[in-house]
Amino acid sequence: MRRLGIILNGATGRIGTGQHLARALVPLRDEGLTLASGERVAIDPVLTGRDAGRLQRTAQRFGIERWSTDLDACLENGEDTVFFDCAATGVRHANVKRALEAGKHVFCDKPLGTTYAEASALAQLAERLDRRNGVVMANLWLPGLRKLRALVDSGFFGRVLSIRGEHGYWIFDGHARPAQRPAWNYRREDGGGIVLDMMCHWHYMLESLFGRLARVTCAARTFVPDRLDEKATPYDATAEDAAFVLCELESGAMAQVCLSWCVRVYRDDLMVMQVDGTHGSAVVGVFDCYTQHRDQTPVLLWNAEDRPDVDHRAAWLPVPDAGTTGNAFRTQWALFLRHVLEDAPFPWDFAMAARGLEVVERCYSASGAHSWETLSAP
Repeated sequence: MRRLGIILNGATGRIGTGQHLARALVPLRDEGLTLASGERVAIDPVLTGRDAGRLQRTAQRFGIERWSTDLDACLENGEDTVFFDCAATGVRHANVKRALEAGKHVFCDKPLGTTYAEASALAQLAERLDRRNGVVMANLWLPGLRKLRALVDSGFFGRVLSIRGEHGYWIFDGHARPAQRPAWNYRREDGGGIVLDMMCHWHYMLESLFGRLARVTCAARTFVPDRLDEKATPYDATAEDAAFVLCELESGAMAQVCLSWCVRVYRDDLMVMQVDGTHGSAVVGVFDCYTQHRDQTPVLLWNAEDRPDVDHRAAWLPVPDAGTTGNAFRTQWALFLRHVLEDAPFPWDFAMAARGLEVVERCYSASGAHSWETLSAP
């Protein structure tokens, strides 16, 4: 059985522990990875980070033998050929650059950097050094998004006219109740901001499903400027906590995306998307998807004087589950490891992630200038 050593940097954070370890790498390690040739691969992770105590506790929790606070020493170990980074956004560029130059194939969380220039430089470096590279775009494998993908591929929508997306929930400011997100998320100088955090997601969802974006406009706002950090110390939020983005696709379709950590949820899921086309519409969340074909679309008339006696949701039909889809993070992890080991296709690379950072920067420019910003052509 072939051994594959993986350096997991930032493993003790919320995403590192809860998603990448618990739901992806540890199950893959326990079950093993089988290649197309039938060869079995044993995954051997080493956890790296700054806090020795947290690293040791995390390693013990998952039965992982190796951990270290010395990232440089881990990068020098030639037997560990894959590096993964899910540390804070502000240090990602430096971490990934070091790993590439140390000869590692690199998979990392999004965003790839804090600027388009950083991400583009990493994409060029990975290509020049011939390193396999990829960025987490796990939303594409969520159950609801898989159903939406099948509808798009089948031509269900006809010509797509518009997409409306909403994501977010209330993040407490730390005064009455502790915040659910770390303080650096609200400091622009540390890589915070909901545009940088979430438009990287919406970029790959929109372009993977519906085609390239042509131009964007955005209104970014900091609605809650005064917050308390993890130690209950007051700080000024220098990053936006809400953004309202309008995108025009090259197809002519329009997409509007509402992102907010200052919204209370009154919808079926924390992330929802509605797609309207000439032949039909769909509403999708993390797990479920509902459709209304043009043949099932009711004839509605506006009447503001009387409460309607029609159930607007009754004409929407659920898309059935198509078997077990598995965890989205685990699915993309397996695809990347097969990309490294057997050259399986993996289009979710640094170049695609850099495109997401271009969208982010255009959103910031548009918000500051109150303008539409054009994106680069293919």
